[in-house]
Amino acid sequence: MKPLQPVSPAARTGLGIGFFVLFVAAWAVATLGGFVPKLFLASPVTMVEEGWRLLTVHGFAFDIGITIWRVVGGFVLAALIALPLGIAMGAYKPVEAFFEPFVSFARYLPASAFIPLLILWAGIGETQKLLVIFIGSFFQLVLMIAVAVGGVRRDLVDAAYTLGSSDRSVVMRVLLPNAAPEIAEILRMVLGWAWTYVIVAELIGSSSGIGHMITDSQALLNTGQIIFGIIVIGLIGLVSDFLFKWVNLRLFPWAAK
Repeated sequence: MKPLQPVSPAARTGLGIGFFVLFVAAWAVATLGGFVPKLFLASPVTMVEEGWRLLTVHGFAFDIGITIWRVVGGFVLAALIALPLGIAMGAYKPVEAFFEPFVSFARYLPASAFIPLLILWAGIGETQKLLVIFIGSFFQLVLMIAVAVGGVRRDLVDAAYTLGSSDRSVVMRVLLPNAAPEIAEILRMVLGWAWTYVIVAELIGSSSGIGHMITDSQALLNTGQIIFGIIVIGLIGLVSDFLFKWVNLRLFPWAAK
């Protein structure tokens, strides 16, 4: 191995799968070998059995669908508002000077801290869940998008003005095309964070969703179901991450590394 030396796609896939194989093997040895009590950590076999029971008996597929809907709804709402605001902040310094202090302040506030207020304002229905995800995603998106747009090379902007471009044309034909691949990566990363917010929202005052199932399983000391719920979240996140990468590669092939 050499620093920053790329690996082939086949080698990357093999190494990634290899880690999961070793992880499950270590998990199986620790639990099936009796090194860890079943009360504290279910074995892979028990986890699969409990997961199958959740899907076939308890209708866990509905909970999965509800959680996915909440993540997508809250994240899309945040992105629709954050994109134009972040682009405006990155392109126009007065706009950035006006909004950045508050956005920088707000992005450090944990979304979970707003849950008591959101329950008071919006109840324990879907609106409250969507708002938790919105708050957790919006401020991060705005600032990161603004940095991406503002970081476009200045010489490209100067060249556009030299060629007679208007302010609007500079934004639409220079800043956005250059920042678009990075903005797409920002959306991909923040979508992963949105999953942590939805689970937190579902742990309190919820009657459905993956987080609700995990809370019920914790009360029953059913670690198999808890682990299955966590793994489902990871698998959905992994699939969405790969889809984002695939779409980004198709949209911005020149930005592929």
